[in-house]
Amino acid sequence: MRKSLLILAIIGMVAWTAFDFIYTTFSRDNDDDGELVLTNEEVEVGLAVGNQAPDFHLQTLTGERVQLSDYLGSPIMLNFWATWCPPCRAEMPDMQRFYEDTEITILAVNLTDTEHSNSDVDAFVKEHALTFPIPIDKAGDTSSLYDIQAIPTTFMIDQTGIIHDKSYGALTYEQMISAYQSMRY
Repeated sequence: MRKSLLILAIIGMVAWTAFDFIYTTFSRDNDDDGELVLTNEEVEVGLAVGNQAPDFHLQTLTGERVQLSDYLGSPIMLNFWATWCPPCRAEMPDMQRFYEDTEITILAVNLTDTEHSNSDVDAFVKEHALTFPIPIDKAGDTSSLYDIQAIPTTFMIDQTGIIHDKSYGALTYEQMISAYQSMRY
């Protein structure tokens, strides 16, 4: 009988330790608006797979303020592109289809500092009927923050803000689906 109680006590302590570790590592906080935001304060902010993606805020073509951390709780495809880039242009129809077929958030950051004008971006978005957010990086600050050396560059970020994949070059629809499925829990 004493042996059974001892084993039960040990199992209880191990379970409590595991719960405490998981709870403190992946805490749930409320943001300023009272919405639940998943945070992972133990993970280093950086650009490597496994790092917490750096936060940023930009405006879209329509003037809407977009901040990466506002989308935590949902998987995110963060793509850097320009209208003059042939591979970027080629992947946009697949990105739109991917956006429509999944529950992913797409933030397609346009490197506006490399464009002739905002009207080029607006015309491209309308021509291709893109419905996902297109943040405008006018000063190039976000592309510098993400050390963008080639475009398109895509980061697949899970719902807690952790980078799961980083790709250079145009992605096909199938590659997008594969990356999306690999980060779903």
